[in-house]
Amino acid sequence: MENLEEVQIEAQPNEVQVPVEEKMNWKRFVLDIIETLALAAILFFGINLVSARVRVDGFSMQPTLEDGEFVLVSKVNYQFGDVERGDIVVFHFPLDPEQELIKRVIGLPSDTISVQNGQVSVNGWVLDEPYIAAAPAYSGEWIVPDGQLFVLGDNRNDSSDSHSWGYLPLEKVVGKAVVIYWPPPFWKVIQHTAIPSIP
Repeated sequence: MENLEEVQIEAQPNEVQVPVEEKMNWKRFVLDIIETLALAAILFFGINLVSARVRVDGFSMQPTLEDGEFVLVSKVNYQFGDVERGDIVVFHFPLDPEQELIKRVIGLPSDTISVQNGQVSVNGWVLDEPYIAAAPAYSGEWIVPDGQLFVLGDNRNDSSDSHSWGYLPLEKVVGKAVVIYWPPPFWKVIQHTAIPSIP
């Protein structure tokens, strides 16, 4: 009987064991996925920390920017430098902070802006503006308060900007527009026509 039991025990199939190498491959695969997701998250938040992407909605910046173009915006430019006249900036609309607009900076704090006879002047100096669609058909005069900017669209007569709703608080600025990245045929670095230093 003892011999019979021994034979029966020996005849039972061995337990199926997963090779150690196969287990290690699965662990490596799962670890690779976790590392890839972590790296993607770091890159995503890192890129969003220093930049933003906005879609141009409307015609207020023609001919510089066209409706439907996507623009890359640098959030770090103004961490290391000041806003300058001529910069194209993206900002939270003061009257509706959930809305983002894109305009050109014309006046800095304490500047006097005058629009008369189709010409824009800053502190008495008439600006040469080759970037606008047409001369402004409106007129007015504004003194920019401390901590504020005066911004206008390049399509002066079809733009909701400082001439109609007032000044832009500096803290509302998201960043400086740097590149049109979509659609591909229109990819280009955005030219910020510098407005000369004005006394």
